Amino acid sequence: MQAPLEGLVQTGADLFLAFILGALIGIERQWRQRTAGLRTNTLVAVGAAIFVDLALRMGGATDAIRVVAYVVSGVGFLGAGTIMKEGANVRGLNTAATLWGSAAVGACAGAEEWAPALLAAAFVLSANTLLRPVVNQINRRPLDTGGTELTTTVYLIVARGQEGDLRDAVTEILEKGGYPIREMRMHSFGRQETEIAATLLTSSVVEEELDRLVERLEHLGDVHQAFWHQSPGE
Repeated sequence: MQAPLEGLVQTGADLFLAFILGALIGIERQWRQRTAGLRTNTLVAVGAAIFVDLALRMGGATDAIRVVAYVVSGVGFLGAGTIMKEGANVRGLNTAATLWGSAAVGACAGAEEWAPALLAAAFVLSANTLLRPVVNQINRRPLDTGGTELTTTVYLIVARGQEGDLRDAVTEILEKGGYPIREMRMHSFGRQETEIAATLLTSSVVEEELDRLVERLEHLGDVHQAFWHQSPGE
């Protein structure tokens, strides 16, 4: 009776570790309001641990290795469901990669490889937190006019006759937010409105930041609508 009890305790410890590490990864994703957050990453880690632990106890190391391969394939399909294409933008790649990392953490825990599980969780969390400022800095570099890939333009639909004052406000808000304007154009939009199109100088943008800036622009007086769009550069 002792051996089965010891095995049950070990399984419980493995699943608990997978639960804790998956939750740590998921908290960071939930904090940033990503598609796959706390519960999803925790379930992926625990699920991977269950399958690997079961295979290890029923079939030994050989079957456990085979199950790990199946886990990798299965999580690939799960991750594909988080990837969305919106025009020229592709969103969810980082979320899908994080799910893959959570599965790897759970597989390590299920195989009773606690040290690799802890290291894997640390590296997944580091990739999602420590590298973020580096990515933001790279994304804010000015465009190389000889090799432009995407052009980002902020559009505002405003009341006709208010373009002058709003033009200055738009320039100030975007530049203070770290997105200087390369070019600004205005033309009639219907009978009573004008469209302002502000093309940004940056090669790429941090979507959450630009969304917040555009929301501020939309709350300016005489602004009826505000949005941004990316298109292939000329």
